[in-house]
Amino acid sequence: MPSMLDAVVVGAGPNGLTAAAELARRGYAVEVFEAGRTVGGGARTEELTLPGFRHDPCSAVHPLGIGSPAFDAMPLARHGLEWIQPRLALAHPFPDGSAAVLSGSVGESAMSLGAHDAGAYRRLVAPFLGHWDTLARDFLRTPWDGLPRDPYRWARFGLDAIQPATLLSRRFGGEKARGLFAGLAAHAIAPTSGFATGGIALLFALAAHEKGWPVPRGGSQAISDALASYLREQGGVIRTGTEVKRLDELPPARAYIFDTSPTALARIAGLGNTYRGYRYGASCFKIDYALSGPVPWTAEEARLAGTVHLGPTAGEIDAALRAAVTGRDPEVPFLITSQPSLIDPTRAPEGKHVFWVYGHVPAGWEGDATEVIERQLERFAPGFRDLVLARAVTGPPQLAARNANYVDGDIGCGAFAGLQTVIRPKLARVPYATAHPAVFICSSATPPGPGVHGMSGHHAAKAVWRRLRESGPSRGR
Repeated sequence: MPSMLDAVVVGAGPNGLTAAAELARRGYAVEVFEAGRTVGGGARTEELTLPGFRHDPCSAVHPLGIGSPAFDAMPLARHGLEWIQPRLALAHPFPDGSAAVLSGSVGESAMSLGAHDAGAYRRLVAPFLGHWDTLARDFLRTPWDGLPRDPYRWARFGLDAIQPATLLSRRFGGEKARGLFAGLAAHAIAPTSGFATGGIALLFALAAHEKGWPVPRGGSQAISDALASYLREQGGVIRTGTEVKRLDELPPARAYIFDTSPTALARIAGLGNTYRGYRYGASCFKIDYALSGPVPWTAEEARLAGTVHLGPTAGEIDAALRAAVTGRDPEVPFLITSQPSLIDPTRAPEGKHVFWVYGHVPAGWEGDATEVIERQLERFAPGFRDLVLARAVTGPPQLAARNANYVDGDIGCGAFAGLQTVIRPKLARVPYATAHPAVFICSSATPPGPGVHGMSGHHAAKAVWRRLRESGPSRGR
Protein backbone atom coordinates (compact mmCIF):
# COMPACT_ATOMS: atom_id res chain seq x y z
CA MET A 1 0.00 0.00 0.00
CA PRO A 2 1.35 3.47 -0.83
CA SER A 3 2.11 5.80 2.07
CA MET A 4 -0.60 8.17 0.82
CA LEU A 5 -3.54 7.29 -1.40
CA ASP A 6 -4.52 9.50 -4.29
CA ALA A 7 -8.21 9.31 -3.46
CA VAL A 8 -10.55 7.89 -0.85
CA VAL A 9 -14.23 7.48 -1.69
CA VAL A 10 -16.84 7.32 1.07
CA GLY A 11 -19.93 5.42 -0.04
CA ALA A 12 -20.14 2.58 -2.56
CA GLY A 13 -23.29 3.55 -4.40
CA PRO A 14 -23.20 3.78 -8.21
CA ASN A 15 -21.81 7.33 -8.12
CA GLY A 16 -19.08 6.52 -5.61
CA LEU A 17 -18.07 3.40 -7.52
CA THR A 18 -18.07 5.29 -10.83
CA ALA A 19 -15.85 8.05 -9.42
CA ALA A 20 -13.47 5.49 -7.96
CA ALA A 21 -13.31 3.44 -11.16
CA GLU A 22 -12.63 6.46 -13.35
CA LEU A 23 -9.77 7.57 -11.13
CA ALA A 24 -8.34 4.05 -10.81
CA ARG A 25 -8.26 3.49 -14.56
CA ARG A 26 -6.17 6.67 -14.86
CA GLY A 27 -3.57 5.13 -12.61
CA TYR A 28 -4.54 6.71 -9.29
CA ALA A 29 -4.46 4.72 -6.05
CA VAL A 30 -8.07 4.59 -4.79
CA GLU A 31 -9.86 3.02 -1.83
CA VAL A 32 -13.62 2.96 -1.20
CA PHE A 33 -15.17 2.79 2.28
CA GLU A 34 -18.76 1.57 2.57
CA ALA A 35 -20.79 1.36 5.78
CA GLY A 36 -22.97 -1.50 4.50
CA ARG A 37 -22.04 -5.15 4.26
CA THR A 38 -22.15 -4.97 0.45
CA VAL A 39 -21.74 -2.34 -2.24
CA GLY A 40 -24.76 -0.87 -3.95
CA GLY A 41 -26.34 2.14 -2.28
CA GLY A 42 -29.57 2.68 -4.20
CA ALA A 43 -28.81 -0.25 -6.52
CA ARG A 44 -29.10 -3.42 -4.48
CA THR A 45 -30.97 -6.73 -4.69
CA GLU A 46 -32.01 -8.76 -1.63
CA GLU A 47 -34.39 -11.52 -0.54
CA LEU A 48 -36.78 -9.27 1.36
CA THR A 49 -39.84 -11.54 1.54
CA LEU A 50 -39.39 -15.29 0.93
CA PRO A 51 -36.44 -17.47 -0.10
CA GLY A 52 -35.82 -17.32 -3.85
CA PHE A 53 -37.66 -13.99 -4.34
CA ARG A 54 -35.02 -11.39 -5.21
CA HIS A 55 -36.23 -7.82 -4.73
CA ASP A 56 -34.71 -4.40 -5.43
CA PRO A 57 -35.06 -2.37 -2.20
CA CYS A 58 -34.73 0.91 -4.09
CA SER A 59 -34.10 1.36 -7.83
CA ALA A 60 -35.37 -1.31 -10.23
CA VAL A 61 -35.71 0.09 -13.76
CA HIS A 62 -32.87 1.98 -15.39
CA PRO A 63 -33.58 4.11 -18.49
CA LEU A 64 -30.70 6.43 -17.57
CA GLY A 65 -28.43 3.52 -16.69
CA ILE A 66 -28.44 1.93 -20.13
CA GLY A 67 -28.15 5.41 -21.63
CA SER A 68 -25.37 6.65 -19.34
CA PRO A 69 -22.21 8.00 -21.02
CA ALA A 70 -20.28 7.08 -17.87
CA PHE A 71 -21.41 3.45 -17.91
CA ASP A 72 -20.91 3.22 -21.68
CA ALA A 73 -17.24 4.10 -21.19
CA MET A 74 -16.68 1.03 -18.98
CA PRO A 75 -16.78 -2.67 -20.03
CA LEU A 76 -19.56 -3.48 -17.59
CA ALA A 77 -20.97 -6.30 -19.74
CA ARG A 78 -17.67 -8.13 -19.34
CA HIS A 79 -18.16 -7.78 -15.59
CA GLY A 80 -21.60 -9.37 -15.60
CA LEU A 81 -24.07 -6.57 -16.42
CA GLU A 82 -26.78 -7.66 -18.86
CA TRP A 83 -29.72 -5.42 -19.71
CA ILE A 84 -33.12 -7.02 -20.40
CA GLN A 85 -35.83 -5.10 -22.24
CA PRO A 86 -39.57 -5.67 -21.71
CA ARG A 87 -41.95 -5.65 -24.68
CA LEU A 88 -43.20 -2.22 -23.52
CA ALA A 89 -41.15 0.20 -21.46
CA LEU A 90 -44.18 1.70 -19.72
CA ALA A 91 -47.92 1.27 -19.53
CA HIS A 92 -50.20 3.91 -18.05
CA PRO A 93 -53.63 2.24 -17.67
CA PHE A 94 -57.01 3.92 -17.35
CA PRO A 95 -60.19 2.73 -15.59
CA ASP A 96 -61.83 1.75 -18.89
CA GLY A 97 -59.19 -0.94 -19.51
CA SER A 98 -57.20 1.02 -22.10
CA ALA A 99 -53.65 2.28 -21.61
CA ALA A 100 -51.15 4.78 -22.94
CA VAL A 101 -47.74 3.25 -23.57
CA LEU A 102 -44.10 4.05 -24.18
CA SER A 103 -42.06 1.71 -26.34
CA GLY A 104 -39.19 1.78 -28.80
CA SER A 105 -41.70 2.77 -31.47
CA VAL A 106 -42.70 6.42 -31.45
CA GLY A 107 -45.65 5.55 -33.68
CA GLU A 108 -46.97 2.90 -31.29
CA SER A 109 -46.59 5.27 -28.36
CA ALA A 110 -48.22 8.18 -30.18
CA MET A 111 -51.24 6.17 -31.32
CA SER A 112 -51.87 4.91 -27.79
CA LEU A 113 -52.63 8.52 -26.82
CA GLY A 114 -55.52 8.79 -29.26
CA ALA A 115 -55.61 10.10 -32.82
CA HIS A 116 -56.11 13.71 -31.72
CA ASP A 117 -52.86 13.75 -29.66
CA ALA A 118 -50.70 11.40 -31.73
CA GLY A 119 -49.45 14.20 -33.97
CA ALA A 120 -48.72 16.52 -31.05
CA TYR A 121 -46.64 13.82 -29.38
CA ARG A 122 -44.68 13.11 -32.54
CA ARG A 123 -43.94 16.82 -32.97
CA LEU A 124 -42.76 17.07 -29.36
CA VAL A 125 -40.19 14.27 -29.55
CA ALA A 126 -39.21 14.33 -33.26
CA PRO A 127 -36.46 17.01 -33.03
CA PHE A 128 -34.49 14.90 -30.55
CA LEU A 129 -34.82 11.38 -31.91
CA GLY A 130 -31.56 9.81 -33.02
CA HIS A 131 -29.49 12.22 -30.92
CA TRP A 132 -29.51 10.54 -27.51
CA ASP A 133 -25.72 10.35 -27.21
CA THR A 134 -25.20 14.10 -27.50
CA LEU A 135 -28.37 14.97 -25.59
CA ALA A 136 -27.37 12.73 -22.69
CA ARG A 137 -23.90 14.23 -22.48
CA ASP A 138 -25.26 17.78 -22.70
CA PHE A 139 -28.00 17.40 -20.11
CA LEU A 140 -26.58 14.88 -17.65
CA ARG A 141 -24.10 17.47 -16.40
CA THR A 142 -23.79 20.88 -14.79
CA PRO A 143 -25.49 23.26 -17.25
CA TRP A 144 -22.60 25.73 -17.26
CA ASP A 145 -19.83 23.11 -17.60
CA GLY A 146 -18.42 24.10 -20.99
CA LEU A 147 -20.10 24.37 -24.37
CA PRO A 148 -22.75 21.80 -25.37
CA ARG A 149 -21.84 19.26 -28.01
CA ASP A 150 -25.02 20.01 -29.97
CA PRO A 151 -25.86 23.66 -29.25
CA TYR A 152 -28.95 23.71 -31.46
CA ARG A 153 -30.67 20.73 -29.81
CA TRP A 154 -29.38 21.75 -26.39
CA ALA A 155 -31.14 25.09 -26.75
CA ARG A 156 -34.27 23.58 -28.28
CA PHE A 157 -34.53 20.91 -25.62
CA GLY A 158 -33.82 23.47 -22.92
CA LEU A 159 -36.74 25.65 -24.00
CA ASP A 160 -39.07 22.70 -23.51
CA ALA A 161 -37.28 21.27 -20.48
CA ILE A 162 -37.41 24.41 -18.37
CA GLN A 163 -41.21 24.43 -18.48
CA PRO A 164 -43.46 22.86 -15.86
CA ALA A 165 -45.01 19.60 -17.04
CA THR A 166 -48.46 21.15 -16.67
CA LEU A 167 -47.52 23.86 -19.17
CA LEU A 168 -45.74 21.59 -21.65
CA SER A 169 -48.64 19.13 -21.66
CA ARG A 170 -51.04 21.85 -22.84
CA ARG A 171 -49.97 20.72 -26.30
CA PHE A 172 -52.26 17.75 -25.70
CA GLY A 173 -56.03 17.84 -25.66
CA GLY A 174 -56.80 14.44 -24.16
CA GLU A 175 -56.50 12.94 -20.70
CA LYS A 176 -54.37 10.01 -21.88
CA ALA A 177 -51.47 12.13 -23.10
CA ARG A 178 -51.65 14.49 -20.15
CA GLY A 179 -51.83 11.61 -17.69
CA LEU A 180 -48.85 9.86 -19.28
CA PHE A 181 -46.82 13.06 -19.22
CA ALA A 182 -47.71 13.84 -15.59
CA GLY A 183 -46.69 10.32 -14.57
CA LEU A 184 -43.29 10.75 -16.19
CA ALA A 185 -42.77 14.11 -14.48
CA ALA A 186 -43.78 12.60 -11.13
CA HIS A 187 -40.46 10.76 -10.94
CA ALA A 188 -39.13 14.08 -9.59
CA ILE A 189 -41.39 13.66 -6.52
CA ALA A 190 -42.59 17.25 -6.88
CA PRO A 191 -45.82 18.87 -8.11
CA THR A 192 -46.04 18.72 -11.89
CA SER A 193 -46.41 22.50 -11.95
CA GLY A 194 -42.83 22.78 -10.72
CA PHE A 195 -39.94 24.36 -12.59
CA ALA A 196 -38.31 22.02 -15.17
CA THR A 197 -40.62 19.07 -14.50
CA GLY A 198 -41.44 19.12 -18.22
CA GLY A 199 -37.80 18.33 -18.94
CA ILE A 200 -37.85 15.31 -16.64
CA ALA A 201 -40.92 13.94 -18.43
CA LEU A 202 -39.45 14.57 -21.88
CA LEU A 203 -36.10 12.99 -20.97
CA PHE A 204 -37.78 9.80 -19.75
CA ALA A 205 -39.94 9.62 -22.87
CA LEU A 206 -36.93 10.01 -25.14
CA ALA A 207 -35.03 7.38 -23.16
CA ALA A 208 -37.85 4.90 -23.79
CA HIS A 209 -37.68 5.49 -27.55
CA GLU A 210 -33.91 5.57 -27.82
CA LYS A 211 -32.62 3.16 -25.14
CA GLY A 212 -35.61 1.49 -23.52
CA TRP A 213 -36.43 1.11 -19.83
CA PRO A 214 -34.56 -2.10 -19.00
CA VAL A 215 -33.84 -4.09 -15.87
CA PRO A 216 -30.48 -5.77 -15.19
CA ARG A 217 -30.58 -9.55 -15.23
CA GLY A 218 -30.51 -10.68 -11.60
CA GLY A 219 -31.55 -7.30 -10.22
CA SER A 220 -30.08 -3.85 -9.67
CA GLN A 221 -27.26 -5.33 -7.63
CA ALA A 222 -25.77 -6.44 -10.97
CA ILE A 223 -24.96 -2.80 -11.80
CA SER A 224 -23.14 -2.21 -8.53
CA ASP A 225 -21.35 -5.56 -8.70
CA ALA A 226 -20.16 -4.85 -12.24
CA LEU A 227 -18.83 -1.44 -11.22
CA ALA A 228 -17.09 -2.94 -8.18
CA SER A 229 -15.56 -5.73 -10.28
CA TYR A 230 -14.24 -3.25 -12.84
CA LEU A 231 -12.84 -1.04 -10.07
CA ARG A 232 -10.99 -3.97 -8.53
CA GLU A 233 -9.65 -4.92 -11.97
CA GLN A 234 -8.15 -1.43 -12.17
CA GLY A 235 -6.45 -1.91 -8.80
CA GLY A 236 -9.01 -0.16 -6.61
CA VAL A 237 -9.77 -1.45 -3.11
CA ILE A 238 -13.23 -1.65 -1.52
CA ARG A 239 -13.72 -1.94 2.25
CA THR A 240 -17.28 -2.74 3.31
CA GLY A 241 -18.74 -2.70 6.83
CA THR A 242 -16.78 0.46 7.65
CA GLU A 243 -18.83 3.45 8.79
CA VAL A 244 -16.98 6.76 8.59
CA LYS A 245 -17.86 9.36 11.21
CA ARG A 246 -14.89 11.74 10.94
CA LEU A 247 -12.45 12.63 8.20
CA ASP A 248 -9.47 11.74 10.36
CA GLU A 249 -10.69 8.12 10.54
CA LEU A 250 -9.76 7.71 6.89
CA PRO A 251 -6.25 6.94 5.60
CA PRO A 252 -4.14 9.86 4.33
CA ALA A 253 -5.14 10.84 0.80
CA ARG A 254 -4.80 13.71 -1.63
CA ALA A 255 -8.56 13.81 -2.20
CA TYR A 256 -11.68 12.60 -0.40
CA ILE A 257 -14.88 12.04 -2.39
CA PHE A 258 -18.22 11.59 -0.64
CA ASP A 259 -21.13 9.68 -2.13
CA THR A 260 -23.28 10.94 0.75
CA SER A 261 -25.91 13.53 1.46
CA PRO A 262 -24.61 17.10 1.84
CA THR A 263 -25.65 16.96 5.51
CA ALA A 264 -23.50 13.90 6.18
CA LEU A 265 -20.57 15.35 4.25
CA ALA A 266 -20.64 18.56 6.29
CA ARG A 267 -20.76 16.59 9.55
CA ILE A 268 -17.96 14.16 8.66
CA ALA A 269 -15.64 16.70 7.03
CA GLY A 270 -16.26 19.44 9.61
CA LEU A 271 -17.74 21.90 7.11
CA GLY A 272 -20.22 23.37 9.57
CA ASN A 273 -23.25 25.03 7.99
CA THR A 274 -21.96 24.91 4.42
CA TYR A 275 -25.18 23.27 3.18
CA ARG A 276 -27.62 24.80 5.65
CA GLY A 277 -29.85 26.05 2.80
CA TYR A 278 -30.08 22.66 1.12
CA ARG A 279 -33.59 21.22 1.24
CA TYR A 280 -34.74 17.61 1.26
CA GLY A 281 -37.99 16.54 -0.31
CA ALA A 282 -40.96 14.26 0.21
CA SER A 283 -40.59 10.54 0.67
CA CYS A 284 -42.07 7.25 -0.48
CA PHE A 285 -43.90 4.30 0.97
CA LYS A 286 -42.62 1.18 -0.75
CA ILE A 287 -43.91 -2.38 -0.81
CA ASP A 288 -42.09 -5.38 -2.28
CA TYR A 289 -44.37 -8.32 -3.01
CA ALA A 290 -43.85 -12.02 -3.51
CA LEU A 291 -46.73 -13.13 -5.77
CA SER A 292 -48.11 -16.51 -6.76
CA GLY A 293 -48.65 -15.29 -10.34
CA PRO A 294 -48.41 -12.24 -12.59
CA VAL A 295 -50.38 -9.11 -11.70
CA PRO A 296 -53.91 -9.45 -13.19
CA TRP A 297 -54.00 -6.08 -14.92
CA THR A 298 -57.26 -5.16 -16.66
CA ALA A 299 -55.30 -3.36 -19.40
CA GLU A 300 -53.59 -5.88 -21.67
CA GLU A 301 -50.71 -3.47 -22.29
CA ALA A 302 -49.83 -3.45 -18.59
CA ARG A 303 -49.21 -7.21 -18.76
CA LEU A 304 -46.41 -6.55 -21.26
CA ALA A 305 -44.74 -3.57 -19.58
CA GLY A 306 -41.73 -3.52 -17.29
CA THR A 307 -43.06 -0.40 -15.55
CA VAL A 308 -46.68 0.51 -14.87
CA HIS A 309 -47.83 3.94 -13.65
CA LEU A 310 -51.14 4.17 -11.81
CA GLY A 311 -52.71 7.62 -11.73
CA PRO A 312 -54.54 7.79 -13.97
CA THR A 313 -55.25 11.48 -14.73
CA ALA A 314 -52.88 14.43 -14.53
CA GLY A 315 -55.13 15.95 -11.87
CA GLU A 316 -54.99 12.86 -9.65
CA ILE A 317 -51.23 12.61 -10.03
CA ASP A 318 -50.61 16.23 -9.16
CA ALA A 319 -52.95 16.03 -6.16
CA ALA A 320 -51.07 13.00 -4.81
CA LEU A 321 -47.72 14.76 -5.17
CA ARG A 322 -49.01 17.96 -3.55
CA ALA A 323 -50.30 15.98 -0.60
CA ALA A 324 -46.85 14.47 -0.08
CA VAL A 325 -44.88 17.71 -0.29
CA THR A 326 -47.33 19.59 1.94
CA GLY A 327 -47.30 16.94 4.67
CA ARG A 328 -50.73 15.36 4.17
CA ASP A 329 -51.53 11.66 4.47
CA PRO A 330 -51.96 9.80 1.17
CA GLU A 331 -55.55 9.14 0.10
CA VAL A 332 -55.42 8.22 -3.60
CA PRO A 333 -51.70 7.75 -4.28
CA PHE A 334 -49.96 7.87 -7.62
CA LEU A 335 -48.06 4.60 -7.90
CA ILE A 336 -44.91 3.68 -9.76
CA THR A 337 -44.67 -0.09 -10.14
CA SER A 338 -42.19 -2.55 -11.64
CA GLN A 339 -42.62 -6.22 -12.54
CA PRO A 340 -39.11 -7.45 -13.42
CA SER A 341 -39.83 -11.17 -13.13
CA LEU A 342 -42.00 -10.96 -16.27
CA ILE A 343 -38.78 -10.87 -18.27
CA ASP A 344 -36.19 -12.12 -15.77
CA PRO A 345 -36.99 -15.60 -14.43
CA THR A 346 -33.98 -15.49 -12.09
CA ARG A 347 -35.86 -13.14 -9.79
CA ALA A 348 -38.44 -15.62 -8.43
CA PRO A 349 -39.15 -19.37 -8.21
CA GLU A 350 -40.74 -20.90 -11.30
CA GLY A 351 -44.26 -19.62 -11.86
CA LYS A 352 -43.93 -17.01 -9.10
CA HIS A 353 -43.22 -13.29 -9.36
CA VAL A 354 -41.73 -10.29 -7.57
CA PHE A 355 -43.53 -6.96 -7.75
CA TRP A 356 -42.23 -3.52 -6.71
CA VAL A 357 -44.42 -0.49 -5.95
CA TYR A 358 -44.21 2.84 -4.21
CA GLY A 359 -46.43 5.83 -3.57
CA HIS A 360 -45.49 9.28 -2.31
CA VAL A 361 -45.80 10.33 1.34
CA PRO A 362 -44.50 13.24 3.44
CA ALA A 363 -40.89 13.28 4.60
CA GLY A 364 -40.42 11.20 7.75
CA TRP A 365 -44.04 9.96 7.61
CA GLU A 366 -44.64 7.14 10.09
CA GLY A 367 -48.04 5.95 8.92
CA ASP A 368 -49.00 2.80 7.00
CA ALA A 369 -50.02 3.28 3.37
CA THR A 370 -50.47 -0.42 2.60
CA GLU A 371 -54.26 -0.20 2.43
CA VAL A 372 -54.45 2.85 0.14
CA ILE A 373 -51.74 1.43 -2.13
CA GLU A 374 -53.48 -1.93 -2.47
CA ARG A 375 -56.83 -0.24 -3.03
CA GLN A 376 -55.25 1.60 -5.97
CA LEU A 377 -53.71 -1.64 -7.27
CA GLU A 378 -57.08 -3.42 -7.08
CA ARG A 379 -58.61 -0.58 -9.06
CA PHE A 380 -56.50 -1.54 -12.07
CA ALA A 381 -55.79 -5.21 -11.27
CA PRO A 382 -58.84 -6.76 -9.56
CA GLY A 383 -57.84 -9.83 -7.57
CA PHE A 384 -54.31 -8.60 -6.89
CA ARG A 385 -54.54 -9.25 -3.14
CA ASP A 386 -55.39 -12.91 -3.79
CA LEU A 387 -51.92 -13.42 -5.31
CA VAL A 388 -49.91 -12.01 -2.39
CA LEU A 389 -47.67 -14.59 -0.73
CA ALA A 390 -45.68 -12.07 1.31
CA ARG A 391 -44.94 -8.37 1.42
CA ALA A 392 -42.03 -6.28 2.72
CA VAL A 393 -43.23 -2.84 3.76
CA THR A 394 -40.83 0.11 3.90
CA GLY A 395 -41.84 3.60 5.00
CA PRO A 396 -39.69 6.75 5.24
CA PRO A 397 -38.00 5.85 8.57
CA GLN A 398 -36.99 2.45 7.21
CA LEU A 399 -35.75 3.95 3.93
CA ALA A 400 -33.60 6.41 5.89
CA ALA A 401 -32.26 3.64 8.12
CA ARG A 402 -31.41 1.45 5.13
CA ASN A 403 -29.62 4.22 3.21
CA ALA A 404 -28.22 7.24 5.07
CA ASN A 405 -28.41 9.32 1.88
CA TYR A 406 -32.22 9.16 2.04
CA VAL A 407 -32.70 11.87 4.65
CA ASP A 408 -36.20 11.44 6.13
CA GLY A 409 -36.81 8.93 3.33
CA ASP A 410 -36.07 11.31 0.44
CA ILE A 411 -34.84 8.88 -2.25
CA GLY A 412 -33.77 11.81 -4.45
CA CYS A 413 -31.29 13.12 -1.84
CA GLY A 414 -32.72 16.61 -2.24
CA ALA A 415 -35.97 18.33 -3.16
CA PHE A 416 -36.79 19.22 -6.75
CA ALA A 417 -38.09 22.66 -5.97
CA GLY A 418 -37.29 26.06 -7.44
CA LEU A 419 -33.70 26.67 -8.46
CA GLN A 420 -32.53 23.62 -6.49
CA THR A 421 -33.90 21.60 -9.41
CA VAL A 422 -30.84 22.63 -11.44
CA ILE A 423 -28.51 24.18 -8.82
CA ARG A 424 -27.45 21.40 -6.45
CA PRO A 425 -26.17 21.24 -3.75
CA LYS A 426 -25.34 24.98 -3.82
CA LEU A 427 -24.46 27.62 -6.38
CA ALA A 428 -20.85 27.01 -7.41
CA ARG A 429 -18.80 26.92 -10.59
CA VAL A 430 -17.79 23.35 -9.67
CA PRO A 431 -20.64 21.90 -7.56
CA TYR A 432 -18.59 18.77 -6.77
CA ALA A 433 -15.93 20.80 -4.92
CA THR A 434 -16.35 22.04 -1.35
CA ALA A 435 -14.83 24.67 0.92
CA HIS A 436 -12.17 22.11 1.83
CA PRO A 437 -9.71 21.88 -1.10
CA ALA A 438 -9.27 18.11 -0.72
CA VAL A 439 -12.95 17.22 -0.18
CA PHE A 440 -15.49 16.58 -2.96
CA ILE A 441 -19.08 15.36 -3.21
CA CYS A 442 -20.38 12.98 -5.89
CA SER A 443 -23.83 11.86 -4.69
CA SER A 444 -27.16 12.45 -6.41
CA ALA A 445 -27.33 15.73 -4.48
CA THR A 446 -25.05 17.01 -7.28
CA PRO A 447 -25.84 17.47 -10.99
CA PRO A 448 -27.43 15.81 -12.85
CA GLY A 449 -29.31 14.50 -9.82
CA PRO A 450 -31.04 11.22 -8.91
CA GLY A 451 -30.97 8.05 -10.95
CA VAL A 452 -28.60 5.13 -11.38
CA HIS A 453 -26.41 6.57 -14.11
CA GLY A 454 -23.08 7.29 -12.43
CA MET A 455 -22.87 10.73 -14.04
CA SER A 456 -22.50 12.60 -10.74
CA GLY A 457 -19.57 10.33 -9.94
CA HIS A 458 -18.17 10.85 -13.43
CA HIS A 459 -18.21 14.64 -13.14
CA ALA A 460 -16.84 14.58 -9.61
CA ALA A 461 -13.98 12.35 -10.78
CA LYS A 462 -13.17 14.90 -13.50
CA ALA A 463 -12.99 17.65 -10.87
CA VAL A 464 -10.74 15.48 -8.70
CA TRP A 465 -8.30 14.42 -11.39
CA ARG A 466 -7.91 18.04 -12.49
CA ARG A 467 -6.97 18.87 -8.91
CA LEU A 468 -4.64 15.87 -8.64
CA ARG A 469 -3.01 16.65 -11.95
CA GLU A 470 -2.27 20.19 -10.76
CA SER A 471 -0.70 18.92 -7.55
CA GLY A 472 1.68 16.41 -9.14
CA PRO A 473 1.88 12.81 -10.39
CA SER A 474 0.10 9.87 -8.85
CA ARG A 475 1.57 8.49 -5.64
CA GLY A 476 -0.04 5.10 -6.21
CA ARG A 477 0.61 2.41 -8.77
